[in-house]
Amino acid sequence: MISTIHNMDIDKAPIGVFDSGFGGLTILRDIRKRLSQYDYLFVGDNARAPYGTRSRELVYEFTLQAVKHLFAQGCHLIILACNTASAEALRTIQQQDLPTLAPDRRVLGVVRPTVEKVGELTHTGHIGVFGTPGTIASRSYNIEIEEMYPGYKVHGHACPMWVPLVENRESGGDGADYFVKKDIDLLMSECPDIDTVILGCTHYPLLIDKINRYTPQGVNIIQQGPIVADSLADYLQRHPEIERHCSKGGSCRYFTTEDPDHFSPLASVFVNEPVKAQRIIL
Repeated sequence: MISTIHNMDIDKAPIGVFDSGFGGLTILRDIRKRLSQYDYLFVGDNARAPYGTRSRELVYEFTLQAVKHLFAQGCHLIILACNTASAEALRTIQQQDLPTLAPDRRVLGVVRPTVEKVGELTHTGHIGVFGTPGTIASRSYNIEIEEMYPGYKVHGHACPMWVPLVENRESGGDGADYFVKKDIDLLMSECPDIDTVILGCTHYPLLIDKINRYTPQGVNIIQQGPIVADSLADYLQRHPEIERHCSKGGSCRYFTTEDPDHFSPLASVFVNEPVKAQRIIL
């Protein structure tokens, strides 16, 4: 269990990164490549994952618990590196909770930076989104894209098998080929004019070789990690009042609500380096 750090005891702290499970580690990996000078504290709520099949109310409740925990560790900035949490909890936390909980701190998500990239890539205005059932049902990408780019058409497609394939280390197997091809074919048959596809789940980069193989030539594939990393770099530059609270030691600590002996080996696959996690209770 992490000992609580009270706000008055520290002025600088790591950037907090939260995910419901493992997928957000791909976001963390790319953020650390881009902004290696900062310290990071990753929390995965693996014991209650996946969030993609949870109700909106539970996703909000669990995400807020994680945010409060990271604030208690001194974090002034938290990235929700989870599409489901970003889609179903972020706006409520920003608008309802932060003003009273921690008005001088910030919580950011992964949906909006991803959507901003769409306008640079599409020529047809038809956008495909692959995501968990929860993310697709929330219509968060539809709402953000239609708000930012009126007239664009969003085609969401839930891929319930993709996350289990990754977490069971089957992303290289024939079963993964079957489900990836099936879902891509279903999406493209709905609208052949789709020319840009968002990978709206942070697990999906681990399937990128198969996604590239079965996606029609000429269709842009948007991976979130590098986009979120660039967006965070821009945010820190524009908000020195937040950046000055972010410690710079180049470190990264990992915490999970699951058994660390189960979490650490698979986490290492996501970040391409050894991980030794500790267990926490949210």
